[in-house]
Amino acid sequence: MRDYSGQVEKIRTVLEEADAVIIGAGAGMSASAGFSYSGERFQKYFYDYEQKYGFHDMYSGGFYPFKSMEEFWAYWSRYIYINRYMDVPKPVYERLFELVKDKDYFAITTNVDHCFQKAGFDKHRLFYTQGDYGLFQCNRPCHENTYDNESMVKEMLKAQGYEIGADGALCMPEGRAPKMAVPSELVPRCPKCGEPMSMNLRADNTFVEDEGWHNAAERYSEFFRRHDGMRILYLELGIGANTPVIIKYPFWRMTAENPQAAYVCINLGEAYAPENIRKRSICIDSDIGEILYKL
Repeated sequence: MRDYSGQVEKIRTVLEEADAVIIGAGAGMSASAGFSYSGERFQKYFYDYEQKYGFHDMYSGGFYPFKSMEEFWAYWSRYIYINRYMDVPKPVYERLFELVKDKDYFAITTNVDHCFQKAGFDKHRLFYTQGDYGLFQCNRPCHENTYDNESMVKEMLKAQGYEIGADGALCMPEGRAPKMAVPSELVPRCPKCGEPMSMNLRADNTFVEDEGWHNAAERYSEFFRRHDGMRILYLELGIGANTPVIIKYPFWRMTAENPQAAYVCINLGEAYAPENIRKRSICIDSDIGEILYKL
């Protein structure tokens, strides 16, 4: 394994000297924390779907054309619960919070798993740009409200035969197999028009940007205005090439525009900076959690 001790020491210094820290987190951050969408974790909760439908990871299942809404919501209730309401396997987000909690920080993320808040981050210093597994919206949508879904999701899981432990773990009693459909009366419907609900996820132009979304966007913009020209650390964690226009490219541009700014990128398999900011950048191609625990 490559020795990153020199870069780690530089990050530690930049973090200490920064007037503000702006965190940008993507899928690689949650992957480092143990949120895998395939392999053992997929097998544990979706082995029956793999056997019946032939897909081998949660993402693929999310696009499967189920024949009924009852089947669709049986799948998605499991998906939502284990990725939104269960604890993250590894305390990577908690470690990040320990590093920045005494700094003036703000976090923007394309992740929809709510891991920042569960780790202790102030919700008024967070901007979830792509939605939240924990929210439903009208599928059309006929209005711009979103709805907390925890109680509805739990009812769907119980209808499939699952039990939820005191620690929040999802369990199937020994000797039983989960049902692969929920009762029709548990299919969530819009309280205004009666159409089916959907997840509040930015998949197409039906995504609802509700009042909370706009308030978070404004707080994010205000954070930039308050720290204009100051020593800002742009800390990018786990951002790949899927949605670079949301975090990566703006971080590069704002680092270039502010001579006092520094850019740090930690991402396994994809960590780099453009030539115009390279002298003020620290890029580490490694597991995010391993590096954070060295800081």
